[in-house]
Amino acid sequence: MNYQRQNVRNVGVGVGLADSPQTMNLIHTRGAAAVIWPRQPEPGFQNWIDNLDPACLPGTRVIVQPRAVPDVVSLICISAGMPGGEQRDVLVNDIAALADTFATLMDTPYLRLRLDVVKDNACSRFHIDAVTARLVCTYRGTGTQYGISTDGLDPKRVFTVPTGAPIILRGTLWPDPPESALLHRSPPIEGTGETRLMLVLDPADDPQAATNSVRQH
Repeated sequence: MNYQRQNVRNVGVGVGLADSPQTMNLIHTRGAAAVIWPRQPEPGFQNWIDNLDPACLPGTRVIVQPRAVPDVVSLICISAGMPGGEQRDVLVNDIAALADTFATLMDTPYLRLRLDVVKDNACSRFHIDAVTARLVCTYRGTGTQYGISTDGLDPKRVFTVPTGAPIILRGTLWPDPPESALLHRSPPIEGTGETRLMLVLDPADDPQAATNSVRQH
């Protein structure tokens, strides 16, 4: 997928800015709570996905090896009735590229891959995920929201990840202390008529371990 870099000046304390998939390895930098690759989708792709019938948007939860992601996601899109053609290929290829990047960064042989079609306020409470790290990319609709909590309450200042921009967030199982004070949530959209399409990737050591349930976000 061809993207233009977005000019993002203020992303909050502990959040790094990558300028390529490779530099998302900033997540391993001491003190990093999250890393965003601020990219902007081509208008043709964004117009296409924004105007699709929500019934054609793919939803799934699957455990998969990174190399199998293109075929798996293609089948999921076909099963959902998503129209074929150049733009669907763009989506499939981008998901595959992000999966490969994330698996490499996390040094994991398997991924727990989710595509969520969201129309309500699911996971709209601020939280930290019970994982080592999680990649989230919102292809349609409002992106993930986050902020720093200094008192255990909701952040006083809330940032929104741009649509199409992947963010990697450290979770509670990240091995290096201290625990991050950065919380995130899905934006509350119930009643707005908005439909979001989200990609969520978690590391998984093996398929058996990957079936362990974690909080959905």
